[in-house]
Amino acid sequence: MDILVKPLGALLKIIFDIVGNYGFSIIIFTVIVKLAMIPLTLKQTKSMRRIQEINPELKALQEKYKNDQEKLNIKVAELYKKHNVSLSGGCLPLIIQLPIIIALFTVLRNPIDYGFSQEVIQAGFLWIANLSEADPWILPLIAGFTTYLTSITASTDTNSQQNSTTIITKYFMPIMIFWWGRSFPAGLTLYWGISNIFQLVQQISINRYFLKQKELSSNQNVYYKEI
Repeated sequence: MDILVKPLGALLKIIFDIVGNYGFSIIIFTVIVKLAMIPLTLKQTKSMRRIQEINPELKALQEKYKNDQEKLNIKVAELYKKHNVSLSGGCLPLIIQLPIIIALFTVLRNPIDYGFSQEVIQAGFLWIANLSEADPWILPLIAGFTTYLTSITASTDTNSQQNSTTIITKYFMPIMIFWWGRSFPAGLTLYWGISNIFQLVQQISINRYFLKQKELSSNQNVYYKEI
């Protein structure tokens, strides 16, 4: 993990040396890291959308071969191959991002280990009196609420409302983030909130892009049919 933690710690320190404010350094640091992770996010989103597009065909196969698991597995593999869908395309970016997220948490929970003095991390920022101590309400509420918003914007499957995993992500995770935020150092909760806000804007932009692409594709199909 040090292979990720040390460079991220050094990056945060460089930003602080330029900005001179720990709170603003965390915000800039978060934005830079999220920008670097955009290619992974796009790859994951594209893969998940392909899977959702073939979901009706997948359900039809599951119904048709519900009593023949071996045949079902073969047909599902053929379906994925036909539409050039790879399950690893959706999982791999997430797997790559997890160590980065853990490294970020490590840096922000122990900033003294990466060259920051106690006075720097105990400085105030906006309404926060001390970034090394927990903010009991405002930041945890922002972190929890933005977690809820990101789960909504990330959902593109209208039939996923009854899915237990979706329900847990949408309702349980925001509550847990709020609860954890009340005990985490305010600097760490600030990172989570800013990260969510960035992801929210990013996901809205991605959704609009794919919606525009879908509309263009539909218009082209109508045009060719008329010809």
